[in-house]
Amino acid sequence: MREKLNDNPMAQMVLVGVLLVVAAVFLLGKGGGGGGEEASSEAVQPVAAAGAELGAGTPPALPAPGTGPGAVPAPPKKVVEAFDAGDTVALLFVREGGIDDRLARRSVRRLEGLPNVATFVVSAQHVARYVSITQGVDLNRLPAFVVIRPKRLDRGVATASIQYGFQSPQSVVQAIVDASYHGGTHAYHP
Repeated sequence: MREKLNDNPMAQMVLVGVLLVVAAVFLLGKGGGGGGEEASSEAVQPVAAAGAELGAGTPPALPAPGTGPGAVPAPPKKVVEAFDAGDTVALLFVREGGIDDRLARRSVRRLEGLPNVATFVVSAQHVARYVSITQGVDLNRLPAFVVIRPKRLDRGVATASIQYGFQSPQSVVQAIVDASYHGGTHAYHP
């Protein structure tokens, strides 16, 4: 069959013609969804009335971020307030009872004395409250140390970094220093 098709240009043209007809029927035929109904004039009138009330050329107001259907909820109020105040926000996500989690908590205590740093330790059972942050950094295991740069350095758009596992007190402080850095950088060329 394949040899006959390969050797006979007339059979090739017939096959291409049949395929084109099948494709045309498939693409131009109704899909059976019944979605081709026209909108009734009753449904159009309220929309037109709403447009007239707004005035010509005035777009409708959009909902606030995080409030529309299917929107990710905002982080807890204390975290948002710390970010809005210009602090570097440090979040440690831990499991209860983990050895490395307990050590990570000790390391994060070192941040308590630093100015303009807001530190939050979050239990794994409350991670869903921070979904707008954890999705952005792709949190996928615990313990996780997330540092959000101060608002003044990111022009109001939160930027965060994440480190997994145990972090020494020095590496925790260094992450805060790195997040707070404002200055130039140089490219490295070996």
